[in-house]
Amino acid sequence: MAPKGIYEYTIARTKYIDAIFREALADGIDQALILGAGFDTRALRFQSEAGYSRVFELDVPITQKAKLDQYARRGLSIPANIEFIPINFDNELLSEKLTGTGFRRNQRNLFVLEGLLMYLQPESVDQTFRVIEDFAGTGSIIVFDYVRASVLRQAGSCYGEREIVKTVAKAGERWHFGIQERELEGFLKKYGMRIGDHMDAHKLERIYFTDASGKVLGRINDTHCLVKAVTSSDADETPETNQQLTSP
Repeated sequence: MAPKGIYEYTIARTKYIDAIFREALADGIDQALILGAGFDTRALRFQSEAGYSRVFELDVPITQKAKLDQYARRGLSIPANIEFIPINFDNELLSEKLTGTGFRRNQRNLFVLEGLLMYLQPESVDQTFRVIEDFAGTGSIIVFDYVRASVLRQAGSCYGEREIVKTVAKAGERWHFGIQERELEGFLKKYGMRIGDHMDAHKLERIYFTDASGKVLGRINDTHCLVKAVTSSDADETPETNQQLTSP
């Protein structure tokens, strides 16, 4: 029903970002910004950890309306600390949208970009990260996934690549942006960020799909990687701390 390893990847990605989101809220993060939020429900699921943290969700109007309609249909109340911001990332300025809705600069923020970057034009990705750099205060966290640049070239070197490329094309969509793994550090450095955690399919399999005997129970699609980037002093987190944070 899905391309090879995508079901497993989606589970791992959700658990990975859930752990970072919950940890950030429990640690008293000032603001959480979810870009391309889709039907993300973290703001509801982790409301008990939210405390005084504000959560901003951004997405295209049609998707955001569909989500709010489902909330209403299912009788789910929207907490007062959640703000919904409609935006077209390729045509509207993110900085103007944030400023107009009270998102504050120089706070300790969490930025979540899940399943988003690959669908944006490179210019929009650059603009998005420059805005994040401008708004992110000391101790901010940025978590995102990206598609390997080789996938855009259809090199065919990743497990599950051909199937996921066909699925994306069949859906009438297209991936525009990818990152070479060896260029990730330089990409982040442009925006004042450093790698806090970098997870490929093999690392995710070890954490989420390996049993006590060391047997891998599910293989993950290798076209995507997950990144936790950090600003300022948080960039010096040790790998041991990151692994504890992302464990199920």
